[in-house]
Amino acid sequence: MCGDDGAVLGSGRAGPADEIGATPQSTRLRDALETALRNAVLDAGLPVGQQFAAIVAGISGYEGRVAGVAPQLPSRRAVLMHDAPIAHAGALAGEPGIVVIAGTGSVAYCVDSSGRAEQFGGWGYLFGDEGSAFWIACEAITNVARHPGCDAVDAILTFFEARSLRELVSAFYLGEISRERLAAFAPSCIADARDATTSCACLRDPARRAPDELAKLASLGVTDTLRTVAFVGGLMRDAWLKERTYLALQKRVAGVSIVEPLYEPALGALLIARRL
Repeated sequence: MCGDDGAVLGSGRAGPADEIGATPQSTRLRDALETALRNAVLDAGLPVGQQFAAIVAGISGYEGRVAGVAPQLPSRRAVLMHDAPIAHAGALAGEPGIVVIAGTGSVAYCVDSSGRAEQFGGWGYLFGDEGSAFWIACEAITNVARHPGCDAVDAILTFFEARSLRELVSAFYLGEISRERLAAFAPSCIADARDATTSCACLRDPARRAPDELAKLASLGVTDTLRTVAFVGGLMRDAWLKERTYLALQKRVAGVSIVEPLYEPALGALLIARRL
């Protein structure tokens, strides 16, 4: 949150705020937004119940309506939107370009010089999210399931504290293992991919394919006049995967300009809120 002069006063964190797979009884989004805001208010030293001029929240999977229980945000103007625009606003500070979010899921968001926006990917874990952390983990588990004698079985079962692959898969279908928890196995696959001499192909192959999938997603938004690309999200914290993704995009699209994000998505939401 910030004051009238734009200076950041405080910040707060909470659990995941997304609408993917939410039921009408789900309080996940409400709890995440209200908790993050309350923590930010406390961090700023402001009174509980502080009213705001504008609040903007970026939500993964948001398509214009809240599927679960709606949050109560103390603001004259509260705007919920997909998380892609806030990632773009933060990474490029409102300038034209393409932002690719590579986290639990994956999506590309493009804004041209006229302000026209277009989105590619972002279809969720059932219909897309190629190159994402969930995709890497899911592909790795699928590979191991198809090769029951694979050495990686024990590593997977230990990570998820499961007795068998079937128990693991059933737990995911039953909602006992979240998408975020499944995606958390991706760093193990990436670590294996760095050292092909000691790793298992079932784990390393998805991690080695992910950069090209993300590059392919970014290339969908590239035009003659739109050639600036920034990558954000948890996967880009890994230097090995980040470098391979940059190289894959440069190989796929000649003359593209890859830039480092200026700000994190939360500050992108703040910039949009100030414009409101």
